[in-house]
Amino acid sequence: MAVRTRIPTDEEFMRRALRLAQKGEGRVSPNPLVGAVIVREGRIIAEGYHHRYGERHAEIDALANATEPVAGATFYVTLEPCSHQGKTPPCVEALIASRPTRVVVGSIDPNPLVSGRGIAALRRHGIETTTGVLAEACQRQNEVFFKYIRTGLPYVTLKFALTLDGRIASAAGDSRWISSPASLRFAHRLRRSHDAILVGAGTVLQDDPELTCRLVRGKNPLRIVVDSHLRTPPEARLFDQRRARTIVAATAAAPRSRRSLFAGRGIEVLELGTDDTGRVALPELLNLLGRREIGSLLVEGGAGIATSLLRGGLADRLVAVVAPKIVGAGIDAVGDLGIRRMQQALQLRFARILRSGDDLVLDARFTPRPQASAPPP
Repeated sequence: MAVRTRIPTDEEFMRRALRLAQKGEGRVSPNPLVGAVIVREGRIIAEGYHHRYGERHAEIDALANATEPVAGATFYVTLEPCSHQGKTPPCVEALIASRPTRVVVGSIDPNPLVSGRGIAALRRHGIETTTGVLAEACQRQNEVFFKYIRTGLPYVTLKFALTLDGRIASAAGDSRWISSPASLRFAHRLRRSHDAILVGAGTVLQDDPELTCRLVRGKNPLRIVVDSHLRTPPEARLFDQRRARTIVAATAAAPRSRRSLFAGRGIEVLELGTDDTGRVALPELLNLLGRREIGSLLVEGGAGIATSLLRGGLADRLVAVVAPKIVGAGIDAVGDLGIRRMQQALQLRFARILRSGDDLVLDARFTPRPQASAPPP
C-alpha cells in the first residue's frame, strides 16, 4: 500500500519565513523584518532574510541561495516585495525575472511607495499572487516598522523593573537589584532590539548606568538622556562614546557653561522646546528622532519620564519585570496621571507573559483610551 506524503500548507511555509525574518532583529531598522522561502513540490529549495540595513533584501537573499532554478516554484515572503529603488533595486523585478508560478505574501507593505504596487506588478506579469497568509502574525512582527512608516515617529517601548507592590526603588532610592540576573540579560536583549534607549537625568544621577547590551552579543543602541537643565555630569559612564554614542536633550534654560562641557567631550546637545512643566517636550523629541531614522525607542527612565509618556499617550508597548519582592514605602513606578475614576484607566492588552528567573515579565500593548462618559445618576 502506497504511503501518501502530506504536502505542507501555505501557513507552514509562511511560519518558516517568519522565523527567518526574526533573525534580522536589531540590524535592519529602519527597514522591516522580512523572510522568504522558495518551494517546489513541497520541498524548500531556498531560504533568505533581510540580514542588515543597506544589504540585500530577503527575496534577493533567497534567490541567491537557491539550489536549483526558481522558474515554476512558489515564493513565500512575509511582506510585499518592494517596487521602488531604495538602498537596493526593486525586489519585485527580480521576482518577475525568476519566473515563479506563484507568490504568497503575508502582509501588504504600508509604505505608500510600495503598498499594493508590488502585488499589482506580479499579477500584470501573469504570476498568481496570494495575499494575507498569516497576515496578523506578519503585521505583529513588524509593528515597529508599521508605526514608523505610517507616522514618522519611533515605536516607543516603556520598560521598568518593579516589586510586587509597584515600587521601582526603596524609600531611600535604592533600585539595585530589583530583578534577577536572568531578567538583566532579558533587559539587554531588549536593548539590542531597539535603535535607541532613553533615560532621564534622575536615573543618570542616581544609578550612573552604562545603558549598553554588554551581556548579549549585538550592537549597542544610541543612548539619549533627557536633561532639561544639563544637571548630569559629563563624566558619567554613559557619556563614554567608545562603546556607544550618547546625545542629550535639553532646553534653552540649560546654562551655556554646561553646554560647553558636553561639547568639549564630543557629546551632542539638542535644544528642544518645553512642556507645561518647563521640561523637555517629549513629542518634539520623538519627532526629531523619527527624522533621524530612529524607528524604535526603549525608555528605561524613572517615574518622571514614564509618567510624562503615559500622560501624553506616547507609549506603544509596556514591558514590566515584576520581582517577587515587597518593600512597602518607596518610589512608585508611575506618578499621577490625572486619573480619578477607574473607567479612565489606561488599558493594555497582554501580548506575552513569561518567567525570567524568579521574576514575571509582562509584555503588553496599549489600547486606545476609552472616552469618558457621564457619571451615573
